Amino acid sequence: MKLFSSFIKELKLASRGFYFYIELFMAVIILAVFLLLVPDNFNNQRTEYIYFDMPSQTSELFLQEILQEDIDGKAELVIVEVDKQEKEAMLYTTTDQKIYVLTSREDVIYMADKEKKIAAVVKLNSDNAINYEYYLQGYESKKFKNLLKILHVESNETIEAAMNNQDVKPLADNTLVLSDKENMMPSVLVFNGALMGLFIIAAYIFLDRKEGVIMAYAVTPSPVWQYLMSKVGVILVTTILSSFLVIIPVMGTQPDYLLLLLLLVTTAFFSSSLGLLIASFYKNVTQAFGAIYGFMLLMILPNIAYFIPSWNPDYVKLIPTYPMLEGFKSVLLGNNDWLYVLTISGGFLLVGAILFSISNRRYKKTLLG
Repeated sequence: MKLFSSFIKELKLASRGFYFYIELFMAVIILAVFLLLVPDNFNNQRTEYIYFDMPSQTSELFLQEILQEDIDGKAELVIVEVDKQEKEAMLYTTTDQKIYVLTSREDVIYMADKEKKIAAVVKLNSDNAINYEYYLQGYESKKFKNLLKILHVESNETIEAAMNNQDVKPLADNTLVLSDKENMMPSVLVFNGALMGLFIIAAYIFLDRKEGVIMAYAVTPSPVWQYLMSKVGVILVTTILSSFLVIIPVMGTQPDYLLLLLLLVTTAFFSSSLGLLIASFYKNVTQAFGAIYGFMLLMILPNIAYFIPSWNPDYVKLIPTYPMLEGFKSVLLGNNDWLYVLTISGGFLLVGAILFSISNRRYKKTLLG
């Protein structure tokens, strides 16, 4: 009862301050961006620039093959800006590619070198055999370069036949898939919930120290852990409000909201406890700035792996935000994966309790510092 009374008092005090509204303000901005600016699915068409360095009769054979894949079966005459000059090009649009056929090798090299586009020259060598020149950006992986070297060793028909003969079996039937917009939601929940909680609870502690609130609290009979837990409670409330403010309009009834609530509470408790522990080592936010943002940058790394699946080193999976992302994604899919969500929620609750216990001991010693 005393803890609840302390929490209500902290909530009233926090509602009069600036930090309480940061997460809610961020949630409103994120919601507006997702509803007004972010499409359900992004355009995944690749744009390529090609020049055929060969007799027109030979290049026509290539163009006829490309035309068979064109969405409307017609090539379109377009204007492409190359080195601040407008030049004509033929555009072929397939379901996954936009292919611009340029009229000179120099233009293709310019698009690759200056505009950082995918570009290639198809030519005939001295034996009248087809030869491909790809212009790379320099950051391509060795695997990609090796793939380009062997890509045209066999004819397209042979490669297509080999691919069609591959026996592909899905790991599960009736799998659910998020749209591109929905697939960004787990990252929003991690950033707006866990990471902001880490920063804001530290800000609360430093603000209380500056205004002498901690000094006044220290002379009361209330235990330190209640003071800390009331701060954590304020973070939990703002995290839940801001997360639901974004998720409900965007995702509707698809997510499992009971599991979402559980995961939000446990991850916010973990990040708040971590924020408390970090803040216990410093006297003000200026001193703690480097440490807090260092942890936040570390926590952001799994988001990069989340959006770029080809970059997913094992050490990233050890960072707490990695299971957070997977857990939120599972909850938003609404696939009833209770066991996984309960497991990681239990893990964050346990680690959060350990961090909170260590923080409590440190604040008992340093509360007046």
